[in-house]
Amino acid sequence: MSYIDELNDVQRGAVTTTTGPVMVIAGPGSGKTRVLTYRIAYLLEQGVAPWEILALTFTNKAARGMKERIAQVVGDRANKVWAGTFHSIFAKILRVEAPKIGYPSNFTIYDTDDSKSLLTSIMKGMNLDIKKRYNVNTVRGRISSAKSNLISPAAYAENKELLDKDRANNRQDIVHIYKAYMTRCKTAGAMDFDDLLYQLYVLLHNNPDGVREKYQQKFKYVLVDEFQDTNFLQYQIVRKLIEYDNSPRNICVVGDDAQSIYAFRGATIDNILDFEKDYKPYNIKTFKLEQNYRSTEHIVKAANEVITRNKKQIKKEIWSDKGEGHKIKIIKAISDTEEGRRVVDVILEQKNRYHLSNS
Repeated sequence: MSYIDELNDVQRGAVTTTTGPVMVIAGPGSGKTRVLTYRIAYLLEQGVAPWEILALTFTNKAARGMKERIAQVVGDRANKVWAGTFHSIFAKILRVEAPKIGYPSNFTIYDTDDSKSLLTSIMKGMNLDIKKRYNVNTVRGRISSAKSNLISPAAYAENKELLDKDRANNRQDIVHIYKAYMTRCKTAGAMDFDDLLYQLYVLLHNNPDGVREKYQQKFKYVLVDEFQDTNFLQYQIVRKLIEYDNSPRNICVVGDDAQSIYAFRGATIDNILDFEKDYKPYNIKTFKLEQNYRSTEHIVKAANEVITRNKKQIKKEIWSDKGEGHKIKIIKAISDTEEGRRVVDVILEQKNRYHLSNS
């Protein structure tokens, strides 16, 4: 039996529609990972070279799992697909192209502690109050947010809204800290994690030596997993790669607006909500994976009722054929810690009652 025969009709459509923009709205337990991996396998079977496929994920574990599942279908060719996290893939490109924007190819990647240490050094040199007014985590967060929204130090200095907010919080020197931080990083030949995205955008936007066209031609098919968790900057980089004159815009995004939980780290649900509108002129195809293979009807119906209250959403109706199952129990807890403890207690009780293994 072909792997295509394992798919339901909607899944099959999402896998075999390979030309032009495609959006897959994948409810929980709907076979999202299977669709994504089988779509890549299908592209390879249609003669697409593995190095012409770019698949962006959010975790290394997801990228490894993707390659392993593709390999089960098409063999070792899966290892040559450009599949990885945004940061790992973009770092790989920058290792080749960084000299074009003034960084060495062997640039250092600063981790969180490195960034905080440098910021602390800068603020001490400016005689700022680093214990109260200029908490290093707060300052680092402001700079990270600026980069994620493509706001350079120069643009920050001209942004009245940002400057007014800093003044209101008695942190009006953040703009100067940001400029000094970027200068010190470049002098040291270093990028932090945000820079791996920000500097790649700068590279593609400024386009020295036609580098943008190089990667537009290289990556003929782009896939993005968990698209609801992307931030503004990540989406803009993807657009740089696929939008050009006479581009077929072979992009496939997979996600679920109802599972967007990372706004605190810059993710914007607007990316997935606006995607269909952005690519409507290019005959976008949308597939909704609404059958839940994991949960029973009571759970699915309760989830649907909660989701219908969302003010902004992509309409879908998740369903299950796994029977009604047990009714949902509602508990009241005085704190998130208490809630977590009670849930764990129930899990342990069920495990012991039914002699379930740890697996």
